[in-house]
Amino acid sequence: MSQQQPHRPSAELEEPIKYGDVFPVQGHLAGEPVRPGDANIMQKAEYIITGRTQKGGAASIMQSASSHNERAGLVGHDDITRDPADHGVSFTEIQTEGRRIVCEGVAGQTVSQFSVPEPVPVTSPLGSSIDTEMITVGEALEGAGIGQGDKPVELSDAAAIQAAEVRATGKKMTAPGGLAAEAQSAADINLTIAREEDKITIGDVLSNATGRLAADKEVTREDAYGVVGAEIRNRPDLKAAPGGVAEHVTAAAQLNERIAKYDLK
Repeated sequence: MSQQQPHRPSAELEEPIKYGDVFPVQGHLAGEPVRPGDANIMQKAEYIITGRTQKGGAASIMQSASSHNERAGLVGHDDITRDPADHGVSFTEIQTEGRRIVCEGVAGQTVSQFSVPEPVPVTSPLGSSIDTEMITVGEALEGAGIGQGDKPVELSDAAAIQAAEVRATGKKMTAPGGLAAEAQSAADINLTIAREEDKITIGDVLSNATGRLAADKEVTREDAYGVVGAEIRNRPDLKAAPGGVAEHVTAAAQLNERIAKYDLK
């Protein structure tokens, strides 16, 4: 039985993907590698602000770049860049007719912008307006698929997706050929594949999750508990994966609770 050789990045991967490679930034930030901790900060902030991870937004780009750097052995899983950690991420909005233009920034520099529909507001008893658009289980899964699009499916991901499908449909068993079945098959296949780049990814499985569920529902705290429990039971460290399925469902449940608190219907 041959011994596995230590991973050594190939010549073309010796330089990590830096902020200046993917964003129009300058100065010290431009030369810094995009690290997993940076992507998690942006992803959580973006999800809180817009209710979902935006396709093509800063969080999605940073997740892809940091995952690439981590797989190449150029950054650690828990690494974080000083600028995002010290100066944070920022969001500014420009109101247009029927839409909002959201500008995302890292350490004071704009890195991305996108537009989102203007939701119908409801006025709370305190006089402030909040978003009435609740997040569904399918939408939360799609957010995970975008945020961790190139991460190979693991058994813990499959377990979380199975729990989410059961919660969404209200059935005790998942549908043959459904999301959960595909996720489990992907996780099993990935165990037999040596090269990370050849494995089936979360993005492959969760694209158009909403349309592929037999039924869908707004995410509740109870749904989040079930998904989190399923994921952590199948992880060796008994912790939810950063930016993974459980975290996306939990964030959706928290947002829905804030919306429901002032629901006047």
